[in-house]
Amino acid sequence: MQREYAETIAIRAVAWLAGNDELLPTFLGATGASTEDLRLRLAEPEFLGSVLDFLMMNDQWVIAFCDGSDLPYDRLMQARQALPGGADVNWT
Repeated sequence: MQREYAETIAIRAVAWLAGNDELLPTFLGATGASTEDLRLRLAEPEFLGSVLDFLMMNDQWVIAFCDGSDLPYDRLMQARQALPGGADVNWT
């Protein structure tokens, strides 16, 4: 996946998260980010990756976002891998 497309998916995830009144406080509390950070840090690929990391912590969140965005469920992982810090770890 091209990095630009991955960033687009992540920005859509930020918008989805910002509109989710139940999940947004959980994200903000877990990351220490503010609602202002959601807007100011959209151009930072590392921040976008952290949003995808957060969503991928729970299968139901992935399903809800992907269903609402008409994306296959594996697209979040593909996008995450295209952003900084998302490469597969090789432990051998």
